[in-house]
Amino acid sequence: MLPGSVLHAARELMRLADVDPAKAIPMVSRVVHQAQEEGNAPAQALAEQAWGHALTQTAQIDAAVAHLRRAVRLGVGQAAAESRMKLAYALVHQGRAKAALREVDLALPALGARARAQRAVILYHLGRLDEAFADYRSAERALRRGGDRVSLQRVLMNRGILQAERHQFGAATRDLLEADGMARELGRDLAVGIIAENLGWVEGQRGDVPSALAHLDRAEEIISRNGGQLAPVLQDRAELLLSVGLVSEAREHASQAVAAYRGEDRQLMVPEALLLLADVALHAADWAAAGDHARAALAQFVRQGRHHHAAVARSTVLRAALMAGKPCRFSDSDLDAMVAALHGRPAAAVQAHLDLARVAERRRQPARALEHLTTASRARTTGPATLRARGWYAEALLRQRVDPRSAAAAARRGLRVLDENHAALAAGDLRAHAAMHRADLAELGLRSAVTGGRPADVFEWAERGRASRLLHRPARPPDDPELAALLPALRATAFQLERARLDGQPTAKLQHRQVELERQIKTRSRRLRATASGPADPVRPADLDLGDQVLVEFIELDGSLLALTLADGKLALRSVGPVREVADLLERVPFALRHLARRPRQETRAFLRRTTGKLDELLLPRHDRPLVVVPTGVLHDVPWSTLPSCQGKPVVVAPSASLWHTAATRPARPRTYAVASGPGLPGAHEEAQAVAALHDTTSPQHATVDDVLKSLATASTVHLAAHGRLNPDNPLFSALDLHDGPLVVYDVHRLDQVPETVIMAACDVGRSVVVSGNELLGLAATFLERGASQLIASVVPVPDAETKDLMIAVHRGLRAGRSPAQALAEAQQELDQPNGFVCVGA
Repeated sequence: MLPGSVLHAARELMRLADVDPAKAIPMVSRVVHQAQEEGNAPAQALAEQAWGHALTQTAQIDAAVAHLRRAVRLGVGQAAAESRMKLAYALVHQGRAKAALREVDLALPALGARARAQRAVILYHLGRLDEAFADYRSAERALRRGGDRVSLQRVLMNRGILQAERHQFGAATRDLLEADGMARELGRDLAVGIIAENLGWVEGQRGDVPSALAHLDRAEEIISRNGGQLAPVLQDRAELLLSVGLVSEAREHASQAVAAYRGEDRQLMVPEALLLLADVALHAADWAAAGDHARAALAQFVRQGRHHHAAVARSTVLRAALMAGKPCRFSDSDLDAMVAALHGRPAAAVQAHLDLARVAERRRQPARALEHLTTASRARTTGPATLRARGWYAEALLRQRVDPRSAAAAARRGLRVLDENHAALAAGDLRAHAAMHRADLAELGLRSAVTGGRPADVFEWAERGRASRLLHRPARPPDDPELAALLPALRATAFQLERARLDGQPTAKLQHRQVELERQIKTRSRRLRATASGPADPVRPADLDLGDQVLVEFIELDGSLLALTLADGKLALRSVGPVREVADLLERVPFALRHLARRPRQETRAFLRRTTGKLDELLLPRHDRPLVVVPTGVLHDVPWSTLPSCQGKPVVVAPSASLWHTAATRPARPRTYAVASGPGLPGAHEEAQAVAALHDTTSPQHATVDDVLKSLATASTVHLAAHGRLNPDNPLFSALDLHDGPLVVYDVHRLDQVPETVIMAACDVGRSVVVSGNELLGLAATFLERGASQLIASVVPVPDAETKDLMIAVHRGLRAGRSPAQALAEAQQELDQPNGFVCVGA
């Protein structure tokens, strides 16, 4: 190395550490060694600084601190100040914010605006947001005057996060987009990835989930390619998934973020990720885990001197205790100090005021409760949809004290805010799980209606609280070439996997590919945006043209079942009994049906008769008339034809009375039929051929997914005799097996039109996964969502070989002009064989 070149090499490494830290690390030790041999202290100090900076960028924090301290000792003047500033950044990530602040204050005289910008970062992590914002603004002005674009880009990136935390989303986005443009011009690829992550977080806070997911996916790709730290992406994605109720996935990502932060020794971020895990546990109703995670986060925040963050953790500890029914052990002054420390964090502050109102009610302090609710209710006018909805919830609680009907109006406003926001979500799982935000508002309205005792009010709130997404059929998501290519790839992989299993071949690679394709499909579909009409009001009892039918709508409240009965225009409300009693009886029915199918025995029939007789007495009114049943919770899986009073009687099961009304009033389409069968089912092809013969049509010998999708898009009645399965963990991958692989929910979701009537002679694809707010996910629910009026399927596993006679009898009834529900009831009575088939829809 030529004289003087070692200093040049150190400068080049400093530049490389900023844009490609992973590449810089293996090169820097040679330069440090050369500088030591030459006795070149400035070059050694700069090389140590580059080493520490690169290690910080790649999450090797302890080693980074050691090298940066060495750089401070070796450097003088501005060089030492530069090292102090980078040391401050590393110390922050160790959770030593006060030590970091000391270092940056020592660098301030030499570095001016750049040190002030770093000081702002530290103040932000300490929760001193106003001071941080003032420092950012001062640094921005000076850096623009001085033309330091690298430092200005960092200021704008970091200030964008602070602006979003204050819910100043427009200003946050402007800062981040300007920073992004600068980073691209400067060739700072890793910074581009970090800015994408921050944009994802901002859009998530704003409530734009598809945009947030797209930014985070892009961030993960760029940061991975440049050797950066992925833990923040994991944390942001966990927070985003939790915001739409995907609790299990959020838990997985948050746990990975905690492990990654610990592995990278980024102690500053560990308690934030632990607090996120506490929020996940709260959504999962795991109060003990929520309290444990929040207390662990609280202890670390206190050790780090981050008192504003500690207030958030303390409020989470309080909420976990309240939800678990435990007493609040904080004094009023402690609670006041806690909520005051949440200034600048609107969502946490609103929830804390709601919780403190509950504490005040328990302590018989009505004036304090009123004060907290009044403060929380102010959030209803501005901010993201979820925050405004919480504000309307607080307003409803306030009004409930003096005017229950006015409280109901406030709850309706809150629900409308959420429904309008969620209408843009194209992915069915996002829309279904996002209904968790509706729960408190819907329950408040329902509880108020039940207390008031007017059946019409109870009916309204029973409808508002169930299957809301099925009422707003979104436009089909836009054609997406990537998704269109992924679905056939998944189908081919699943087909190859099944062949490999049958042939006794290794399957690990194919299983891995299937899981990866499912992940890509799920991710891609969640990034699509839908257009839908605005939220609709639920149907009124007077609008239901039931004819001679009787409607029975079930409601669950505080562990008890209630039933609304509408007959001849008269609406009545009655108590059914404890949910647990009904659930215990229901667990016995599938057991008995399975045993009867395998080995018919008189004692099993008697057991089934006794069980269904008790259920009948509890659940249904004594009417010898056709029924429309709107179930809740565990009642979604009831095989109604097994109940004595339902035998031979048309029974329609509907997710809501409003959906029944929509389906029942939809203009009928001309009757055209299509029939298909899948592989591996004894008698499926024969069943399909017999059904096709009844309608003078044909059934393809080896029906593929494309064959069936074409039929679903053109025929008004489609019969599918194929093996089906409900995937409880990933219900949108519930499937019907066809000759070239599975037809999954995502395939159905992409259809412009579905049949008026779908008949699935498959195992238990009539079942759906029930999530918050009686939202349903699965094949049956998706056909209804896409516009099917009736669907016949089984809600319990059925022997594949025993459906042929039943299905032929059903189709004879359809051919004779019977409604699907009537045709099914007559076929079941004719065969006198208990089974799990139901008619869903209208």
